[in-house]
Amino acid sequence: MYRKIFTLALLFISFNTFAQKTKKTVFIIADGISADVIERLNLPNMNRIIKKGSYTRMYVGGDKGGYNQTPTVSAVGYNSLLTGTWVNKHNVPDNDIKDPNYNYHNIFRLLKAQYPQKKTAIFSSWTDNRTKLLGHNLSNAGNLVVDQHFDGYELDTIRFKPDKSRNFMHRIDEQVTESAATTIKKDGPDLSWVYLEFTDDMGHMYGDGPQFEDAIKKLDVQLGKIYDAVAYREQAFKEEWLFVVTTDHGRTEANGKGHGGQSPRQRSTWMISNYPQLNSYARYYNPAIVDIMPSIARFMNITIPKAQLQEIDGTALIGPISIADATVNYVNGNADISWKTLDQKGTVKIWAATTNNVKTGGKDNYTLMAELPIATKHAFIDLKKYPSSFYKIVLEAPYNTINKWIVIEPKK
Repeated sequence: MYRKIFTLALLFISFNTFAQKTKKTVFIIADGISADVIERLNLPNMNRIIKKGSYTRMYVGGDKGGYNQTPTVSAVGYNSLLTGTWVNKHNVPDNDIKDPNYNYHNIFRLLKAQYPQKKTAIFSSWTDNRTKLLGHNLSNAGNLVVDQHFDGYELDTIRFKPDKSRNFMHRIDEQVTESAATTIKKDGPDLSWVYLEFTDDMGHMYGDGPQFEDAIKKLDVQLGKIYDAVAYREQAFKEEWLFVVTTDHGRTEANGKGHGGQSPRQRSTWMISNYPQLNSYARYYNPAIVDIMPSIARFMNITIPKAQLQEIDGTALIGPISIADATVNYVNGNADISWKTLDQKGTVKIWAATTNNVKTGGKDNYTLMAELPIATKHAFIDLKKYPSSFYKIVLEAPYNTINKWIVIEPKK
């Protein structure tokens, strides 16, 4: 009898182990395309991904006029995606990438910390994406090693000779696409980042014109090749892939040639994914580029350490979410806090700290100020015992965490 039970238990464990598909992710940044352009063009490959999965508008730029307002510039957007934080934390305000703050860990570093055996890859024209943003081989970036990298093609001026029309950049994107599709199909890295630039070049040169639209149609073909490689992996190796396509910024309203400011169109971005059922936060609120990182983490079963979780500005777009759309207002020595309830179960713990030691690699000591039922939807917290011109407020709920800063400007 015991032998039969033991045998059945082994069979159950073996079945479950076999049934659990390996989860993998590839995210693609297609540079400089506002949401309105994606929505009005006929893009067959994007459409077939959306048909299986989902499309949502997004925004970049942080809170307009707030402490985390973020330039709508390329590398800034990349790092907001990678770290799930705005510029006040990750410290990449422009494309120079002079001094990134690696104390806010990117998704590659988080993956490797928990699953060192998993493989990563990057496919990009710029080497800066790997060497500066990810911090490949840098001690202050956690000695992260990107296992496979296909980048730096802009430096190869023999194969990709620069020309005034910047057609060389399209040929680079073609090479990036080929490298990504071939590597994904052959090796199936666990986490991959693909960066494609040509669309932004055409936007800067021609604005909202046929050249820009043609570049997006060429991008659509490239996306189809990478998506086909993912589909092959899912079928041949019984893997489960998260496929995400997004952009880093929109474009100016007047002619589409510029970006960097805080106008609605410059902040307007989007996400296409093969994930079919985005959660209620994604459906009913306004997602941001910082939401992609925690979404990948949740899909990949990455447990984010609490000190890092308290700093992430994004909310996962997949799986259950407890609260959203939190606001914090400083009122005469008190914090007036409100939130929207997405799941009634459990409580919200409200924490406060008056330091920002994480910025320099330290630790912040939080004080538990209150614990309330989620359905309460608001709290009025007395901060007078903790006088400061700066507070971090963290709302910790069963399924997600939201952080807000209070920055008190000195009286003039």
